[in-house]
Amino acid sequence: MAFRRFWPLTKGDRRWLILIFLCAVLAAIAETITVLLFAKLTDTALQTGSVSAFWKPAGQWVVVAVIGAVVGYLGNSLAAWVAERFVMRLRARVFSHLQTLPPHFYQRNRRGDLVERLTGDVEAIEALVVSGIVGAASAVFGTLFYAAAALWLRWDLALATFVMVPLFWFTTTRFAGPLRAVSRRGRAADGAITAVVEETLVNVVMTQAYNRQQEEETRLLDKARIRLRTAVKAVRLTEFYEQLVEVLETLCVLAIIGLGAWEISAGRMTLGQLLAFAAFIGYLYPPIRSLGQLGLTATAATAGAERLLEILDAEPAVTDPAASVPAPPRNRALGEVEACQVTFHYPGSSEPVLRDLSFTASPGELLVITGPSGAGKSTLAALLLRFYDPDTGSVRLDGVSVDRLPLTYLRRNITLLPQDTLVLHDTIEENIGCGRTDVSHRDVVEAAKAADAHGFIGTLPEGYATVISPGTSRLSGGQLQRIAIARAMLRDAPVLLLDEPTTGLDRMAAQRILAPLRRLAEGRTTIVITHDLALAASADRILVLDEGRLVESGTHTQLLGRRGLYATLFERRAQQPHNGTVYSPARPSGIHWR
Repeated sequence: MAFRRFWPLTKGDRRWLILIFLCAVLAAIAETITVLLFAKLTDTALQTGSVSAFWKPAGQWVVVAVIGAVVGYLGNSLAAWVAERFVMRLRARVFSHLQTLPPHFYQRNRRGDLVERLTGDVEAIEALVVSGIVGAASAVFGTLFYAAAALWLRWDLALATFVMVPLFWFTTTRFAGPLRAVSRRGRAADGAITAVVEETLVNVVMTQAYNRQQEEETRLLDKARIRLRTAVKAVRLTEFYEQLVEVLETLCVLAIIGLGAWEISAGRMTLGQLLAFAAFIGYLYPPIRSLGQLGLTATAATAGAERLLEILDAEPAVTDPAASVPAPPRNRALGEVEACQVTFHYPGSSEPVLRDLSFTASPGELLVITGPSGAGKSTLAALLLRFYDPDTGSVRLDGVSVDRLPLTYLRRNITLLPQDTLVLHDTIEENIGCGRTDVSHRDVVEAAKAADAHGFIGTLPEGYATVISPGTSRLSGGQLQRIAIARAMLRDAPVLLLDEPTTGLDRMAAQRILAPLRRLAEGRTTIVITHDLALAASADRILVLDEGRLVESGTHTQLLGRRGLYATLFERRAQQPHNGTVYSPARPSGIHWR
């Protein structure tokens, strides 16, 4: 099954595989001819002691050997090239599919294990699909030619030696099952080790701050011990198989030599014929053994294939609409956002996160969505960007349900500033310009100026060429947030989603990004998801969610006057330290959007 699933990826290289097979045929023919020339040389030159009879077969041998070497070099080089192209194509396909999978897939699978599947497991599949086929072809052609030559020399002795072939096959099948199980555990252990290392490096500050170095080492050693046991068991199985086959081959060769000595004593066989026959049988068993070894390799590779198919068989939560659905009437949306009786629960969860939710947000309007933790606020962003589709109801952009809009169109018209500032391991210029493909350096600089980021970027030694990365210590949280704002400004989408824009920032840093955020929000439909109720003071409208339901709606002043959930949350947080300051109910507009 695994072979059938991945074989289509060789479509562009099958003509090269045919050429590789042809090289394998020519190499086997060359090897067969050299053995026959060796027999001739033995009978005409060595046995008679004639130097003159040596030169002709020797010259022929050299020519055939050179041809075989050239063909072998070309075949092996081409096989390596095709194998690497297959790996590149398969890795790109898996990576592309990973990018279509919904957030909950990554919450259920450790990132390190996914990395291992994308690297080690892909290599294992190549050994099954490309190298396996090439190796099998070489072994089959070699077996056929050597067997035919042995039959041509002495068919009766050849048939006697062929009796051993089923024994080789039986030995291989006996080892396949245990090796497959061990290989599966070994691939999983590799993924677990990669996952532990990745998690520890990402959380190295917590590890050091909480003195967890010993615990992390123990976690790694636990996984490494599993890998050790499976690796040793796999080696033991493979070595036992190879040594057993080696003993069987030795018994066959000794039987041939014994029969040959009897035939020579009876005058029915020459020494050269015996040596050639022994050579053919000696050449014949390694390809047969290779076929058996390839069976074990394929069994081991199947374990990696199964792990990779778990990714490829995972279904995206959403897909583009059918081709028959009309295209959007305009390239740039107006920005009218609407939720109509939306109910939604995450895959694997029985409880709805949102229940019968409806609201609208118009172009130029600032809408703040707040409520207790777990109320379903951030889920709205996931639905609007169509990471998921609602169970019932619809989310609409300009009056069109988002499931009837192409994903590229929908996401091109919505800019998300998530709670965790996202940066690439690249230059500041590339980080700002990554939201669009048609930007110049001047565009990047203008966006940075509007985001109040140009000043600190200019103080860096490399300026806009400074390389930053996730978790970088070169820039503060507020500076990284301003880079993200510059990216959003350059993207220039009509709908703006801000998910907790001040989380993790102190009061000074939060105040510093407000002016860029105001400039970013101008003329757009701006939806702010936040716990920071000071951001809600100047909003056009505030939606208050509780347990997935819309329980209150209105302006800051109206909601305070109703003495409902919003007023309770505001008063509660007014008494709590926030980013180093304390809210005062008498000064509700401590942070102004406008």
